[in-house]
Amino acid sequence: MTTADDNLIGRALALAELVQYQPGSVVSRTLIDKQIGTLTLFAFDDGQGLSEHTAPYDAFVQIVDGSADITIAGEDHRVTAGQMIIMPANRPHALRAVGRFKMLLVMIRA
Repeated sequence: MTTADDNLIGRALALAELVQYQPGSVVSRTLIDKQIGTLTLFAFDDGQGLSEHTAPYDAFVQIVDGSADITIAGEDHRVTAGQMIIMPANRPHALRAVGRFKMLLVMIRA
């Protein structure tokens, strides 16, 4: 697997500008996709989210714009722009937009 978009390599870019909001949608853009892990940027419209699920790997989420309610193993967290949270492997988690929000998801597969 290789970088998803070679136009991103070697350039200083603003994360928030790399993905746009769309009404009633969740939009994603994979920045890097390698065997060891991925970097994916998401834009969630107001009220959108991801239902509870588990993943076999730890995941790092940084909120780039707005805020989100993130639930990990039944514990609720309000995470806002500039903050991050780590979602541990094999623990149920869910995300819900508080207004619109953008996040960077870093999934480590090792």
